[in-house]
Amino acid sequence: MTVSSVSPGWYLRRLSRMGPREVGGRVGDAVRRRRWRSARPDCPGVTGARFTAVLPAGTIAAVPPDAAKRLVAEADRLMFGHVEYFGVVRDDLADPDWWCDPKTGRRAPWGYAFDVPYRNEDAVGDIKQIWELSRHQYLTVLAAAYAVTGNERYAERVAEHLRSWWAANPPLRGVHWISGIELGIRLLSWVWIRRLLDGWPGAAELFEGNPVALNQIWHHQRWLAAFPSRGSSANNHVIAEAAGQFAAACAFGWFPSSARWRADALRSLERHLRGNTFGSGLNRELATEYHGLVLELGLVAVAEADAAGRPVPASVRLVLLRMTDALAAVVDSRLRPPRQGDADDGHGLVVDGRGTDRWASLLATGDAVFGRLAWWPAVTGTDVRTPLLAALIRPYPTNETRPTSRPAHFADAGMTILRGPGEIWCRCDGGPHGFLSIAAHAHADALSVEVRHDGVDVLADPGTYCYHGQPEWRRYFRSTLGHNTLQLDGGDQSVSGGPFLWTRHAKSRVLVADTADGSGEGAARWCAEHDGYQRSVHRRRVELTAASQELRVVDEVRGPRRAVRLAFHLGPAITADLVGNRAVLTWTRNGEGRSAVLDLPGQLSWRAHRGETAPPLGWYSAGFGRKEPATTLLGTGFTDGAEGFTTVLGFRG
Repeated sequence: MTVSSVSPGWYLRRLSRMGPREVGGRVGDAVRRRRWRSARPDCPGVTGARFTAVLPAGTIAAVPPDAAKRLVAEADRLMFGHVEYFGVVRDDLADPDWWCDPKTGRRAPWGYAFDVPYRNEDAVGDIKQIWELSRHQYLTVLAAAYAVTGNERYAERVAEHLRSWWAANPPLRGVHWISGIELGIRLLSWVWIRRLLDGWPGAAELFEGNPVALNQIWHHQRWLAAFPSRGSSANNHVIAEAAGQFAAACAFGWFPSSARWRADALRSLERHLRGNTFGSGLNRELATEYHGLVLELGLVAVAEADAAGRPVPASVRLVLLRMTDALAAVVDSRLRPPRQGDADDGHGLVVDGRGTDRWASLLATGDAVFGRLAWWPAVTGTDVRTPLLAALIRPYPTNETRPTSRPAHFADAGMTILRGPGEIWCRCDGGPHGFLSIAAHAHADALSVEVRHDGVDVLADPGTYCYHGQPEWRRYFRSTLGHNTLQLDGGDQSVSGGPFLWTRHAKSRVLVADTADGSGEGAARWCAEHDGYQRSVHRRRVELTAASQELRVVDEVRGPRRAVRLAFHLGPAITADLVGNRAVLTWTRNGEGRSAVLDLPGQLSWRAHRGETAPPLGWYSAGFGRKEPATTLLGTGFTDGAEGFTTVLGFRG
């Protein structure tokens, strides 16, 4: 099988995770794709189109000076052609090749969009690299730089690149017309580009006065109306599709179908925002970066509705409020949320420069839109996006009862946060294995723990690194061995059927979640178990004791004798000196030395692994497409004895 090609077996496994309604919908999609190959209607004529969804007067003046400075610095890098996507630095952005993957040097083939084998890296290249540039979020940065500075060279570059893209990517031709999430996010970018360029004399000629632009906008919306993500694929993709469709139909509501597209997209957005979100406010994919993406998309959609004077159901704002409160609840002392599940660095709207903290920005927007609660962590950073969104989104009165103290246990999501002195933060995972029948963005991480000290990863979730093209690395980063939990007989707790498909899901349940304030004299406790290993049950107990600054983890396995591997992945800043079953951990924070002692179960044989490739072990991925060596402590042995495996992490000072 060629790299990232799809075998007949995959199709059968994928089909087995669909219900009859989804199968019927996909059959209809296939028929429509065949019909569209030869039936490509032109955009209906548009006369008198005007763009009215502009920013209120004074909005740009409210952008903090330091945020504006970062934005302009980023825009200047882009103007010189420099950008980095997923660990690949490129300097060709002054005149980009829209179809070229800079990582492999391959160009995606031309042809009818649905014939392009985009999963096959040998034929296409790295599809994420090709798609990212064509989300046009770097153009929203340039447009924002124009709005802040009034310098027309930014606007002219935006216009040049949009005209180039539209000419190179006619409707239904090529790799950029395959995926709905790409079309949805691209529409969001175009809406904001038009808004941010409103003071530029050429803005109307570029958009509403340009038949090519009108044709592109119409065909994007026609595509999204015809091919929504459905059934087992209705995760963050469908939110992006609905948000992009809704925003375009509000801001670019110039077509005979605009009212229908707007209404249908809003119904989809409302339904799927609720469906993708637990009652507690956490995202059901249990992949934190997608929590951020969905929250951004929802806020941008509401901003568009309010800018256009279009009502949205109260449930939409309520879900976004709960998501914002949940985010405020789970972040650590440095405003970093858990590193759980897949992460691909996806954003809904980008108007900020390098160095702007994504999570601080979201909390700042939440404060501006919903109002912060007394227990929220302080946000000291600044950003450009918050004043832009806050200028459009109406004040939100609500009768919702919001948490009066910081939540630490999210029963529906199975996430528990234990906190202790010295900024000790510990996430315990006892939740469902992802979302929907395929759990596309889940990892086999049941009962894993993630521990930080003052924002530094000590026991780390290694991350994601890649999706397509490197199957061995994809398997490792989503495997049980790739997380701080226990593996039996060399297998994963859940069974993978492909890079975005799980055919059997481990079921976890939390037995104890006593999240007493870890800064006091008592202890916070958590206990959960899962059934992912046939004939055996893995139970884990975690206790964080405030007085001793000590975290105790006890693993028990009920069932027959089996081979066991217990992994603890250290963050990239941690140096480990392992002697026998004791590891001394050291790192620096703000120039000060820090240390901890990790006493590992004596029944197991322990080795330190770092940066190994055959097979992969000992890696940390700070972002999509990037990885660096990090130390993994791996214990091997058997499940003999009833006393379990006890690990103690003690922080010094």
